[in-house]
Amino acid sequence: MNGTEKHWSNMAEAIAPQGKICSIVETDELLNLTLLKNKSATFAWELMFTRSTFQTADMIEQHRLLNEAARLVDEGALRTTASMKLSPINAENLRKAHALLETGRTIGKVVLEGF
Repeated sequence: MNGTEKHWSNMAEAIAPQGKICSIVETDELLNLTLLKNKSATFAWELMFTRSTFQTADMIEQHRLLNEAARLVDEGALRTTASMKLSPINAENLRKAHALLETGRTIGKVVLEGF
Protein backbone atom coordinates (compact mmCIF):
# COMPACT_ATOMS: atom_id res chain seq x y z
CA MET A 1 0.00 0.00 0.00
CA ASN A 2 1.04 3.58 -0.10
CA GLY A 3 0.25 6.29 2.41
CA THR A 4 0.37 4.38 5.69
CA GLU A 5 -1.39 7.26 7.44
CA LYS A 6 -4.35 6.98 5.05
CA HIS A 7 -5.05 3.41 6.16
CA TRP A 8 -3.83 3.58 9.75
CA SER A 9 -7.23 3.56 11.50
CA ASN A 10 -8.45 0.63 9.39
CA MET A 11 -5.25 -1.32 9.98
CA ALA A 12 -5.44 -0.73 13.72
CA GLU A 13 -9.04 -1.96 13.72
CA ALA A 14 -8.35 -5.00 11.53
CA ILE A 15 -5.12 -6.19 13.18
CA ALA A 16 -5.47 -9.34 15.26
CA PRO A 17 -4.48 -9.28 18.91
CA GLN A 18 -0.68 -9.62 19.12
CA GLY A 19 -0.50 -9.10 15.35
CA LYS A 20 2.18 -7.22 13.48
CA ILE A 21 1.96 -4.38 10.95
CA CYS A 22 5.00 -3.68 8.80
CA SER A 23 5.39 -0.70 6.49
CA ILE A 24 7.93 -0.11 3.75
CA VAL A 25 6.79 3.43 2.94
CA GLU A 26 7.38 6.64 4.83
CA THR A 27 4.57 8.65 6.30
CA ASP A 28 4.07 12.41 6.28
CA GLU A 29 1.90 12.32 9.41
CA LEU A 30 2.39 11.02 12.92
CA LEU A 31 0.82 7.61 13.54
CA ASN A 32 -1.27 7.10 16.67
CA LEU A 33 0.44 3.99 18.03
CA THR A 34 -1.94 4.03 21.00
CA LEU A 35 -4.53 2.46 18.67
CA LEU A 36 -2.47 -0.76 18.86
CA LYS A 37 -2.08 -0.81 22.66
CA ASN A 38 -5.13 -2.84 23.72
CA LYS A 39 -4.35 -5.52 21.13
CA SER A 40 -0.63 -5.63 22.07
CA ALA A 41 0.04 -5.26 18.36
CA THR A 42 3.43 -4.36 16.90
CA PHE A 43 4.32 -1.79 14.24
CA ALA A 44 7.65 -2.07 12.45
CA TRP A 45 9.42 -0.36 9.57
CA GLU A 46 11.28 -2.43 7.00
CA LEU A 47 14.03 -0.95 4.86
CA MET A 48 16.13 -3.12 2.59
CA PHE A 49 19.33 -1.20 3.24
CA THR A 50 19.28 -0.91 7.06
CA ARG A 51 21.84 -3.68 7.52
CA SER A 52 24.33 -2.26 5.03
CA THR A 53 23.77 1.36 6.08
CA PHE A 54 24.49 0.60 9.72
CA GLN A 55 26.90 -2.32 9.15
CA THR A 56 24.86 -4.55 11.49
CA ALA A 57 26.30 -7.81 12.81
CA ASP A 58 23.79 -9.80 10.72
CA MET A 59 24.54 -7.93 7.47
CA ILE A 60 25.21 -11.21 5.61
CA GLU A 61 21.49 -12.05 6.02
CA GLN A 62 20.64 -9.52 3.30
CA HIS A 63 22.83 -11.50 0.89
CA ARG A 64 21.10 -14.73 1.88
CA LEU A 65 17.62 -13.21 1.59
CA LEU A 66 18.29 -11.78 -1.87
CA ASN A 67 19.78 -15.07 -3.09
CA GLU A 68 16.74 -16.96 -1.81
CA ALA A 69 14.37 -14.46 -3.45
CA ALA A 70 16.27 -14.79 -6.75
CA ARG A 71 16.07 -18.58 -6.54
CA LEU A 72 12.31 -18.47 -5.93
CA VAL A 73 11.81 -16.08 -8.87
CA ASP A 74 13.89 -18.36 -11.12
CA GLU A 75 11.77 -21.35 -10.05
CA GLY A 76 8.54 -19.45 -10.66
CA ALA A 77 7.49 -19.69 -7.00
CA LEU A 78 7.62 -15.88 -6.74
CA ARG A 79 6.51 -13.49 -9.42
CA THR A 80 7.81 -9.97 -9.76
CA THR A 81 5.45 -7.01 -9.63
CA ALA A 82 6.75 -5.71 -12.96
CA SER A 83 3.68 -5.08 -15.09
CA MET A 84 5.16 -3.03 -17.93
CA LYS A 85 8.58 -2.80 -19.58
CA LEU A 86 9.66 0.18 -21.67
CA SER A 87 12.75 -0.07 -23.82
CA PRO A 88 15.18 1.39 -24.57
CA ILE A 89 16.01 3.75 -21.73
CA ASN A 90 15.70 7.18 -23.32
CA ALA A 91 14.06 10.51 -22.62
CA GLU A 92 10.83 9.58 -24.42
CA ASN A 93 10.32 6.36 -22.46
CA LEU A 94 11.30 8.08 -19.22
CA ARG A 95 8.60 10.70 -19.83
CA LYS A 96 6.11 7.95 -20.72
CA ALA A 97 6.89 6.00 -17.53
CA HIS A 98 6.64 9.13 -15.40
CA ALA A 99 3.30 10.06 -16.96
CA LEU A 100 1.95 6.57 -16.23
CA LEU A 101 3.01 6.81 -12.59
CA GLU A 102 1.54 10.29 -12.23
CA THR A 103 -1.91 8.93 -13.09
CA GLY A 104 -1.91 7.09 -9.77
CA ARG A 105 -3.54 4.14 -11.53
CA THR A 106 -0.59 1.90 -12.33
CA ILE A 107 -0.66 -1.57 -10.87
CA GLY A 108 2.75 -3.15 -10.40
CA LYS A 109 6.07 -1.69 -11.42
CA VAL A 110 6.99 0.12 -14.62
CA VAL A 111 10.47 -0.97 -15.70
CA LEU A 112 12.83 0.95 -17.97
CA GLU A 113 15.36 -1.38 -19.56
CA GLY A 114 17.90 -1.59 -22.34
CA PHE A 115 20.63 1.03 -22.33
